[in-house]
Amino acid sequence: MAAKKLYETFSKALIEEVHRWGSLKQTGVSLRYMMEFGSTPSDRTLLISAQFLHKELPIRIARRAIELESLPYGLSDKSAVLKVRDWYLDSFRDLRSFPEIKDTVDELNFTQMIKMIKVRHNNVVPMMALGVQQLKKDFKPKTLPTNLDEIHQFLDRFYMSRIGIRMLIGQHVALHDPNPPPDCVGYIHTKMSPVEVARHASEDARSICLREYGSAPQIDIYGDPSFTFPYVPSHLHLMVFELVKNSLRAVQERFMDSDRVAPPVRIIVADGIEDVTIKISDEGGGIPRSGLPKIFTYLYSTAQNPLNENLDIESYDAVTMAGYGYGLPISRLYARYFGGDLQIISMEGYGTDAYLHLSRLGDSQEPLP
Repeated sequence: MAAKKLYETFSKALIEEVHRWGSLKQTGVSLRYMMEFGSTPSDRTLLISAQFLHKELPIRIARRAIELESLPYGLSDKSAVLKVRDWYLDSFRDLRSFPEIKDTVDELNFTQMIKMIKVRHNNVVPMMALGVQQLKKDFKPKTLPTNLDEIHQFLDRFYMSRIGIRMLIGQHVALHDPNPPPDCVGYIHTKMSPVEVARHASEDARSICLREYGSAPQIDIYGDPSFTFPYVPSHLHLMVFELVKNSLRAVQERFMDSDRVAPPVRIIVADGIEDVTIKISDEGGGIPRSGLPKIFTYLYSTAQNPLNENLDIESYDAVTMAGYGYGLPISRLYARYFGGDLQIISMEGYGTDAYLHLSRLGDSQEPLP
């Protein structure tokens, strides 16, 4: 069923409240602050955290809901985008209708509610990708505007905001764990080994390559497994998984019909004073220089698109070998969220090097859109 227009589904008073909250200032937090604040979770710190989220989440969610209403090229009217907008408005309404948080009982009820909000938004990325596909379908290839900067900039802001919202909710919920893993403060591992995370992410990517192609190149990892620093392992896993997956696919497809043994993908972890840098190198043939500007956009993928109009998005399995071209831009947003970055350097005819920079200082604020 197609999503309805705004005023058919939501009251005028709610829409006015969304605009009022969307004009308020967001408050950014740093990795270091989250780590120090949550280091010894107590009823009091959890109460303060919930009170902060009760004020902060509606501001962030309202801003995205407003922006979803006025996207260029008619993107706001696509059924998939309307569905995402409805999720944001439902979540805003849930947050604003929750009374003031005064005690532990309120805090626990609030925590249950924001857990449900996080689940509601699980499929925002594939659903927005579907909306962009719907837009692309409207344009015949020759009439697709060459400059879609507005859409790319919106999606960067939108997904960066989503990373922040999910980090704040996930961190608060994880602080309730009565038996947290050793050295973990919510989502943050205070002694994370980037070599170990890279190993797990590589194994996951390699198993998908094996499933897709029946074989997979080797992966060699260089670095000190005992070196640790504070970071969010799930974020690093996602980024390394995406980069290794791309490298494996490039090498596998280049050497599939060759008599030569496919060269390994190499991962090097370097421990610097400011940054931890992870370099992922392959000999998959590289990317033409003309293609490099496209790799961080949301309308470019060299793989077959796994999304279609009849997709049951609720049961969608997000881990495919390649797909809707969002892996690299979203990985770069994850890197930038805590002050890092992602760079891709290519030698056409040979291979690609990806440099993933992670700030080890932990004191850069969220880059709020």
